[in-house]
Amino acid sequence: MNRSVKILWADDEIDLLKPHVIFLETKGHEVVTANNGDDAIELVKKTNFDIIFLDENMPGLSGLETLMEIKKLVPAVPVIMITKSEEEDIMDEAVGSKIADYLIKPVNPNQILLAIKKNVEQKRLITEITTSKYQSAFGKIGMQINDSFTYNDWIDVYKNLVFWELELEKSNDNAMDEVLKLQRADANSTFAKYIKNNYFNWFGRSLNERPLLSTDIFKHKVIPLLANDQKVFFVLIDNLRYDQWKVLEPIFHEYFTIDKEELYYSILPTATQYARNSLFAGLMPSEIEKLHPDLWLNDVDEGGKNLNEDKLLEKQLTRLGKNIRFNYEKITNLKAGKRLNEILPNLLNQQLTVIIYNFVDMLSHARTDMEMIRELAYDEPAYRSLTLSWFEHSPLLDFLKELSQMKVKVVLTTDHGTIRVVNPVKIIGDKQTNSNLRYKQGKNLNYNPKEVFEITKPEKGYLPKSNVSSTYVFALSDGFFCYPNNYNYFVNYYKGTFQHGGVSLEEMIVPLITLSPK
Repeated sequence: MNRSVKILWADDEIDLLKPHVIFLETKGHEVVTANNGDDAIELVKKTNFDIIFLDENMPGLSGLETLMEIKKLVPAVPVIMITKSEEEDIMDEAVGSKIADYLIKPVNPNQILLAIKKNVEQKRLITEITTSKYQSAFGKIGMQINDSFTYNDWIDVYKNLVFWELELEKSNDNAMDEVLKLQRADANSTFAKYIKNNYFNWFGRSLNERPLLSTDIFKHKVIPLLANDQKVFFVLIDNLRYDQWKVLEPIFHEYFTIDKEELYYSILPTATQYARNSLFAGLMPSEIEKLHPDLWLNDVDEGGKNLNEDKLLEKQLTRLGKNIRFNYEKITNLKAGKRLNEILPNLLNQQLTVIIYNFVDMLSHARTDMEMIRELAYDEPAYRSLTLSWFEHSPLLDFLKELSQMKVKVVLTTDHGTIRVVNPVKIIGDKQTNSNLRYKQGKNLNYNPKEVFEITKPEKGYLPKSNVSSTYVFALSDGFFCYPNNYNYFVNYYKGTFQHGGVSLEEMIVPLITLSPK
């Protein structure tokens, strides 16, 4: 049902518009009129209006002068400028003064009604229509989940779920939130079964028989772009999920043409040490350990696990017969981000530049460790919003703006995603067991096999062995591993935090975007 809208209409010929006013009143709206700018401003001071129609050409205060005064008083109220003139400078000034829309005289009643719907009732209409459309799509998505038998099917499911999650979020209606959460949980549960049954079958097959994996990114997606001396900037934002990419996408559209949006599968564990090293090496973890033992550290080894990415990439390029020199920059703080912008001219001296941005990963860890960040990113929409806010004010955006003025290709991607964990899963391990909450690796693990994806023979998953009886165990869906000791404290501390390393759509299916400057 349409709600009554309170309208101010200021026009020096308002008497001639009486039929329009009556039409709006028959639609249930309240219309207050003024025939000059001064009266309109006084009315705005005394009354709360939902929308204001303002004639551009009035004696005394002009429409633009009146607009500026009204915007000082009520900046959020939409103002529709009505003008006889189509002169560009007038339109530019009106748009620059933040009008919501403009109409050219003579206007008809339906134009006015449409402007009201567009600027006042839009949120309500979007909410009603979006909710109705999701309700209609709910059954189809359920069937899509049950009928997903291939890696491409699951990419389509995940895209669909993210689409509806973002649409419902825009609609500002929480009525369907729980329904969508349950459907996403159902999808992740079924996806986990798919991974259990198919993960090992991907290895040793050609690319047309399996999904694009971490190991394929440089060989199949970056190196082909380097033909004909094309300069390529490879930007990896650690921990960037597909839904986070979708909220950043409109900003990229301002500066770049999106040549291709793809999703690829991160290898297991979906943790930086494994997935990112595999991406740069073009090899699975056990292959890295075998071919480059000096560049690989296991979970139990002391030292940083991702300090050799540039060397691993150099080895991969050599193995592929590509004599390509490249820049390698890792950004872990604001100072390093600003420095990157300063050295951009120098980066253009090489054909390939690799940039790793660690902010989103740091946000995820801070979300666990810092109470303030927990409050700021307490759920999925807040987590996305914080990512967007960071990007809008980051040196990375400034850097990308500069790149958009140059003849380069940009590949934007990540190494793995992350998931908000809710359900504790009990596990017992010895002191050598790693600390990650989404996967465990050790020799004396005790757990319920039905609750996890277990790799008892690491060589099947191309994973290194720390000892002869090493086992890898992965949490499924939104589960996280807890030890029986201090169980309640552990659960309360980590429940609701964002973690990675396990099996879920959010962690395994991640974005790979190819961009060209506009």
